[in-house]
Amino acid sequence: MKLSLRIPLLLTACLISVAVNPITVPAQDPPDSQPEEPAEGKDNNRAERPAGPVARYVTITQPVSETVFTSVRNSLVKLQNIAEQEDREVFLILEIERGTSMFGQVQDIAKELTSFNYSNVRTIAWIPDGDRPLAGYGAILALACREIVMHPDAEFGDIGRGKSLDPDEKRLIINMVDKHYNSKVAGSLAAGFLDPAETVRRVKVEVQENGKVITDVRIVTADEHEELRNDNVPILDVESIKDEGDPFLISGERARNLDILIKRTANDRSELPDIYKFDRKYLREDVTGGAAPVARLIKVEGTVSAFMQEYVEREIRRAVAADVNLIIFEIDSPGGELFASKAIADAIADLDPKKQRTVAWVPEMAISGGAMIALGCDEIFVAPNANIGDIIPLSMREDGWAEHAPEKILSMLREMLNELAEKKGRPPALLESMADQDLVVYQVTHIETLARSYMSEQELEAEAGIWAKGPVVPETREGVALTINGERAYELGLAEEPVNDFKELKQRTGIPVRQIVPASKQTWVDTMVAVLKHPAATFLLFLIGLICIYLEVYTMTGFFGIGAALCFSIFFWSRFLGGTAGWLEVILFFFGVGLILLEIFIVPGFGVFGITGGLSVVFSIILASQTFVIPRTSEQVGELTRTMGTLCGAVVSVLFLAVFAGNFVRRIPGLRNLILAPPTDDDAGPVLDPAIAGGRTTQIGEQDPTLVSKHGVAFSMLRPAGRARIDGKLIDVVSEGEFLEAGTAIEVTEVSGNKVVVRATS
Repeated sequence: MKLSLRIPLLLTACLISVAVNPITVPAQDPPDSQPEEPAEGKDNNRAERPAGPVARYVTITQPVSETVFTSVRNSLVKLQNIAEQEDREVFLILEIERGTSMFGQVQDIAKELTSFNYSNVRTIAWIPDGDRPLAGYGAILALACREIVMHPDAEFGDIGRGKSLDPDEKRLIINMVDKHYNSKVAGSLAAGFLDPAETVRRVKVEVQENGKVITDVRIVTADEHEELRNDNVPILDVESIKDEGDPFLISGERARNLDILIKRTANDRSELPDIYKFDRKYLREDVTGGAAPVARLIKVEGTVSAFMQEYVEREIRRAVAADVNLIIFEIDSPGGELFASKAIADAIADLDPKKQRTVAWVPEMAISGGAMIALGCDEIFVAPNANIGDIIPLSMREDGWAEHAPEKILSMLREMLNELAEKKGRPPALLESMADQDLVVYQVTHIETLARSYMSEQELEAEAGIWAKGPVVPETREGVALTINGERAYELGLAEEPVNDFKELKQRTGIPVRQIVPASKQTWVDTMVAVLKHPAATFLLFLIGLICIYLEVYTMTGFFGIGAALCFSIFFWSRFLGGTAGWLEVILFFFGVGLILLEIFIVPGFGVFGITGGLSVVFSIILASQTFVIPRTSEQVGELTRTMGTLCGAVVSVLFLAVFAGNFVRRIPGLRNLILAPPTDDDAGPVLDPAIAGGRTTQIGEQDPTLVSKHGVAFSMLRPAGRARIDGKLIDVVSEGEFLEAGTAIEVTEVSGNKVVVRATS
């Protein structure tokens, strides 16, 4: 049974569609980060939403470069201006990657982060989970921030990497920490990160404050602990955090339990907007570096198919190669093939968000497979009258009617949507409800942070005590697949505020009004390339090309050689446009062909040049058929297997034709005048192939050395290899380099194994 997403029932069993009545809803004003004047055609009567916090997200790569320093400083300046001019709360989120930096490189950024000039900016260090701790000088940047948020399993510390820092460096860092930018980090705690020989303890003491005895918890070094004893301060409890001689590394979970270093923990950066109450859109980094974006528009129109998949993936590769940092996908599709839709969505979702910003623009509809493609983008903009959703999988019955796909297909689709939700930070339950019409989704509220989200009953049970159950999302009631318009998609957090047209979209994405966005649309060339890349078409190209080579050997006219060259040129052209081949593969192919010709005409015999040339040709074809060199996944192994199978199938087919159809070649219309007729007993004229003529060469095993100095006649033209009649026998021979016409008198000059060398006699 063939599987598809929803498309018109008259299409093939791989396709699906859904008809949904559009819902007209007024558009919303652009976000506060854009000019406040409304775009042309917008509804200005709607009440303005209150302005919330503003945030910027910057990733600090190591070693720290001048570009990173400039990005951090520019972000601080911009946020400080917003805080002063608009009286809004502002956040600078710094994701600090693992790596190695010099002290001077991080010191400059740390000074900027702790400068009084940016006193209104709330700096937050985000430390995600990683395969190694955030250690070395790069960790200083986290200590310079006002707050630190860590993944529970992430580790932080060991700034000296097992050694004590230089005294001057240590003093600068402790002085910075003692300014109390971060209330969770004391100088004594920082000392443990800077020197493995230091001891860090957590002590509970009794002190008097305003005439009352209170209990206080302090983080102290061994020396500070001794001072408390000498001052007779009542010590109620002592807990060792770090022992002497051990590098100080602490996980997010342990830091939270000890109430030191971090403000809180988070499993993913997508939780930061809920923690600090800013819009989720601010998690997207500015990939333009503050300049106007380099944008490209890719149109995804009509039914999603394998041809469209080839086209979109090719256009994505072109955009990345051209250093485009804003890719807009204009989607107007009723759906299509399931796996083609998933492949396109994955190709978009897997782009590096730090280099390319992906935007889905839905002017009319993104249903089924179209919705899945949109969900692979960083941002989704849906027009007020447009619709998105309904990804119910259907399969076609033998009578031509559609029915719901089996449960195992639905489970697979739900897993696909879960992956997209995780990649792009959207509620998984809402995406699943687009595919499962029986899934009911509830609005939920986080008990501690009061963050709002959406979950199914099963998810709520798995996280009992964390989320409070709210009302049902009405569009997900039983028997209805989630299908919503632009306004509702924004309310549910699946899309941005609606836009009316592409002009307004440009404004919202920061594209200058007068900047022309290059657009690509699927054409007949794209369809042809996709057809030629199909295994069946590739097999035919190989088969015809090899047959032409075989016939060229028979005729030596050049006509079939041109045909073979045309077949392989079409193959490389399709791969070149398809993005899997480059000039390297083309050069490697012609290099291999050159070596084979060298073996045939210049250096007779089947040796190093022929083998090397053959391998070069095979490798060039394989490399031109795929984007990888060594397969590392099961999909890549399967792709390599298909390529090898196609090539081997063509070779075997040609060998079969050569063995079993050789006697019929001369009877093919049009070839009779190109192939010489076989000789008779009275006609010792030249032939191209003694096997056709009925003659047989005696070239089996090693030749008789006594042939040296014997005379004979060239039976066929020697180019320089051919056949000669010596002592009444046909023998494969090779001239000393010159080409000899048939009938030329020859003399054997050398016999080496099965190789007989001859020369013309005067």
